[in-house]
Amino acid sequence: MANKGCVAAGDTHTAEAAAEVLRAGGNAFDAVVAALFASTVAEPVLSSLGGGGFLLAHPAGRRPVLYDFFAHTPVRKKSAVDFSPVMADFGSVTQEFHIGQGSIATPGQVLGAFEVLRDLGTMPARDIVAPAQALARGGLTLSPLQAYILDVVAPIYQATPSCRTQYASPNDPAKLIGAGETLRLPEAADFLDALAREGDALFYRGEVAAQVARDCEDLGGHLERRDFEAYRVIKREPLVTTYAGARIITNPPPSVGGILIAFALELLNASGVDKLGFGSFEYIDRLAHVMHLTNQARVESGLNEHPATGAEALQDSAFIERYRASVLGQPKAHRGTTHISVIDKAGNAASMTLSNGEGSAYIAPGTGVVFNNMLGEEDINPQGFHQWPEDTRLSSMMAPSLIERPDGLVVALGTGGSNRIRTAVLQVVLAMLEFSMPVEDAVAVPRVHFEGGVLNIEPGFGEGVVEQVRGAFASVECWDRQSMSFGGAHAVQFDTKSGALSGGGDPRRGGVALVV
Repeated sequence: MANKGCVAAGDTHTAEAAAEVLRAGGNAFDAVVAALFASTVAEPVLSSLGGGGFLLAHPAGRRPVLYDFFAHTPVRKKSAVDFSPVMADFGSVTQEFHIGQGSIATPGQVLGAFEVLRDLGTMPARDIVAPAQALARGGLTLSPLQAYILDVVAPIYQATPSCRTQYASPNDPAKLIGAGETLRLPEAADFLDALAREGDALFYRGEVAAQVARDCEDLGGHLERRDFEAYRVIKREPLVTTYAGARIITNPPPSVGGILIAFALELLNASGVDKLGFGSFEYIDRLAHVMHLTNQARVESGLNEHPATGAEALQDSAFIERYRASVLGQPKAHRGTTHISVIDKAGNAASMTLSNGEGSAYIAPGTGVVFNNMLGEEDINPQGFHQWPEDTRLSSMMAPSLIERPDGLVVALGTGGSNRIRTAVLQVVLAMLEFSMPVEDAVAVPRVHFEGGVLNIEPGFGEGVVEQVRGAFASVECWDRQSMSFGGAHAVQFDTKSGALSGGGDPRRGGVALVV
């Protein structure tokens, strides 16, 4: 009988790394960190040891804690830096990103991994890193989704000789590796071996920090040795709200995704969503209106510019009531990340979201690690490029979350998807709490996203409903298939009464769920 735990992630190799650790007797936190390391090999654009993220950890019988190991702005801003635009082709649209040494913020993923292991892990680091090291050395077959993502941002991964070489097709070195081809990262395997032996000091106080600092000085980057030496993982008290009798635990400010999800749930709380019927026109209309009001409240509260005071406004009862009244009174008439969820047989729950931006095209020599381009991310720099405050933890839309239902069901969930993270998580929560869907259905049913006056809608809703939507909204984008643009909500659940485990990997982002 499967009784070790359950994992859901965005790639088979990522999920299997966590499963391997669970089988060996590790707990959810050992497993989620093993998946973190494996994701840097199997999901190369979405996750990197040169990036950062968040872990919402709930050890059984203890208080939950949010580990913030996201990117941090440099201590000192330099005026002349290597910072250049590239265009990524998404098919129907193109998007500009910025890369180069000047786009790199201080990464936190390595320290985050080791800090979690020190606090909550039970297995030696060498055993946690081993699955990722085996993948990097032995090679893995690149999935169609990961190949597609790499192709979309090809101008970044072809921008430097080191990136071109590391991700070259074994069959045609002039091209990037494609679906079905074997990806081998021997340099990364050697570095993972060293990291397992020496720990995070190798990265933050050893040769890696020294080499990156030298390269930034020579090539035009902001980072210095002191940026690495001063970096700290921040442990925060999670944001907790209630909805439909359940506790929702999520990422607190200064990140904005969790507070916006909580605000949207407050608007919907006790509003009779379950009476509307999943997939009905009335349900879609209500969701779209709440998404629009949440965007409006995000601006009115000043959340982007001042996360702390903005979060206070979004939790103010009078502010919420004003927006809730608008929901019920309205006449019928809007980035590269990956997620891993793990729950073990003891009820330890881990929800982790990771990001490398799109990558800066800089690989630290001897590591195989592509560093982030967070300082070149428009979403994370609302005041404009080069206007970031020095020595500050960056905000993010990432919202690793937990649901604790009064019937004893615990769910760990989260998603990638940049600005659509909050709407994807919101809809999974509603599917589970309002419509009693099992976790595998809740992550797979069709979604909508409303922003900028446009309602985006996936296939799967009734034809009559789509026609009603077209007639009611000024601008509607009907997608012909489910898309990673609507997020990748990988979730697992644990029944504390029966001990039953199950999970759902979002098909939009190569989702895989394994019960072991």
